[in-house]
Amino acid sequence: MNQPTDSVVPKGVATVLLVDDEPVFLRALQRCLRDGAYKVETLESAHAAVERVRKGGIDVVVSDISMPGMNGLELLRQIRDHEADLPVVLVTGLPALESATEAIDYGAFKYLVKPVDPAAVRATVEQAIQLYRLARMKRKALELLGVTGMASDRAGLEAGFERALSSLWVAMQPILRSKDGSVFGYEALLRSREPSLPGPSEVLDAAERLSQLERLGRVVRARAVKPLLDASEDMTLFVNLHPEDLADPELCARGTELADIAHRVVLEITERASLDNIENVRGRVKALRELGFRIAIDDLGAGYAGLTSFALLEPDIVKLDMALVRGIDQKPVQQKLVASMTTLCKDMGLLVVAEGIETPAEKDTLIGLGCDLLQGFLFARPGPPFPVAEW
Repeated sequence: MNQPTDSVVPKGVATVLLVDDEPVFLRALQRCLRDGAYKVETLESAHAAVERVRKGGIDVVVSDISMPGMNGLELLRQIRDHEADLPVVLVTGLPALESATEAIDYGAFKYLVKPVDPAAVRATVEQAIQLYRLARMKRKALELLGVTGMASDRAGLEAGFERALSSLWVAMQPILRSKDGSVFGYEALLRSREPSLPGPSEVLDAAERLSQLERLGRVVRARAVKPLLDASEDMTLFVNLHPEDLADPELCARGTELADIAHRVVLEITERASLDNIENVRGRVKALRELGFRIAIDDLGAGYAGLTSFALLEPDIVKLDMALVRGIDQKPVQQKLVASMTTLCKDMGLLVVAEGIETPAEKDTLIGLGCDLLQGFLFARPGPPFPVAEW
C-alpha cells in the first residue's frame, strides 16, 4: 500500500514516508502533515518501507516501533545499510526508558509517544528534513576533500561494519633477514574496501564499539591463513592479535586451519594495548605454545611501560616500534636506545624485527645495530599475496 496525500504538492518539496501496520494511526499521522508542505507516502510494512527507501527520494521516515515481521529498530538498521544519513523518527504506544535509550543509541532522530501531538510531529519532521539536507551537504564537502566519516549512530556503524567484514581482505608485507635480504616471512595486514571504515584502525574501533572484536579476529585469521596453505613450507606468517583475541576459545582450538600450521605462525600482540582485562594470560599463551605458535610483542618501545607484557607473554620475537626506526641514521640517542634494546633481547634469545624502514640509510643503520629482521616500504608495500621484496 502506497498512498500519497491528496494535497497538491509543490515540485521539489520533501517526501515523508510514514510506516505503521495500523491504518488508523497512519491516517492520523497523515492529518498531522496534510497542509501540503510535504509529499506524504504511507506503507503498512517495514519490509516494503526498506524497498521504498532503496528507490530513493525519501527525506524522512516516521515509523512505529512495534510491527510484525520487522520492527522499527530493525527497519532503522536496514535503512542504515543503504542510507547513512536519512533521519528516522520512531513512534511507540508503550513508552519505556529502555526502548527510548535503545532507539536513540541506534540512531533514531527522535522518539515520539502515542498519541502524538500534531504540532510535535510537524516540528520534528521539519527539523529532520533540514538536518538531512545539512548532512548531505557535509558529506559532499567531505567527498570533495577526499575524507570519509564513520557513522555516529549504532545502526549506521553496524551496517558499515558488516560491509567491511564482507569486503575485508588481507594484504601481505615481507619480513626480510638482515644478513642476506632473503624472505623470512610475511605479516598479514587487515584491509577494508568499505568507504566508511577505510583503514584497520577504523575497523578495529568499530569492532570494539560493537563488541565484535572476537568475530573480527576470526575473520582476519581465517583469511590470513588461506594464502599460506599453498605457499612454501618454510614461509612464516605473522598474524596480529588484539589482546582480547587471547580469550577466544577458537584461537586455542585444535583442528582449525591456523592451528594445523601453527609451527609456521607468529602471533603478534601489540604493546600498545593492556593485558589487564584478560584472565589467565599465562595459561592461554602456554596453550598456544603447545599448539606450536610463536609469540611476538609488537610496537616495542611505544606501549605500556614496564615488564608486564614480557613477563606474561614470554615472547620469541620482538618488533621495534617504527617511531624508534624513523630517521634513526640521523639520531644518535635513538641509535643508542635501539642498540641497548637489541642487545638485551638477543641476550634473552629473542629475534628482533625493525619495522617501518623507508630509506637505505635506516636499513644500514639497523643492520649495524644488530637487528635480525627488517620490514618496511623500502623493501615492499603491503599487497595481495605475496609481494616481491627488493633488497
